[in-house]
Amino acid sequence: MIIRRVVPNVTTDRIDESLEFYTSLLGFQVAMDMDWIVTLASPDNSTAQISLVREDEVVPRNGNLQLTIEVGDVDAIHAEAQSRGYRIDYPLTDEPWGIRRFHVRDPNGVVINVMSHIN
Repeated sequence: MIIRRVVPNVTTDRIDESLEFYTSLLGFQVAMDMDWIVTLASPDNSTAQISLVREDEVVPRNGNLQLTIEVGDVDAIHAEAQSRGYRIDYPLTDEPWGIRRFHVRDPNGVVINVMSHIN
């Protein structure tokens, strides 16, 4: 299994203030801005990232989407999660913005967005 990056997701109703905090104080740069989600990356290490997610736009609305994990083969991880009986909160989906993903809950109830870029 290949893990490409792990990104914490900060759900916020103060996205503009959060963006200012992470960029001006800590030096992150905007890597992706889709309005409802903004991903910030370190200028020195592109895999050191944090995403800001608008509180009213979490898709699907689960209130606990805390991590995004990019993997080499999302289909294999999805099949393994299903075979182990883990709770899938969002089905394996090709998103229009170029990722294939699903959401799975860990034993603590944390919802993890497991994804791969569509080639």
